[in-house]
Amino acid sequence: MEADKNQMTDAAGTAEEMTIEESFDRLDEILEKMEDEETGLEDSFRLYEEGLKLIRRAEAGIDRVEKKIRILNEEES
Repeated sequence: MEADKNQMTDAAGTAEEMTIEESFDRLDEILEKMEDEETGLEDSFRLYEEGLKLIRRAEAGIDRVEKKIRILNEEES
């Protein structure tokens, strides 16, 4: 379980550097761990927090991409 805590810290520490795809992959990992009956309540809460941060960053990344697409489409019009 200690290794899981270190992995959570490592993943959370590099969340800003993750691509959108990497964020979604990490979210899948988090969901699997949270669904595992052996994951404790405190670990589940840490995973939940990490997941929320990843979702917010992914949403911000998607918003940036959408804005760039709109700008490119406007330039072509």
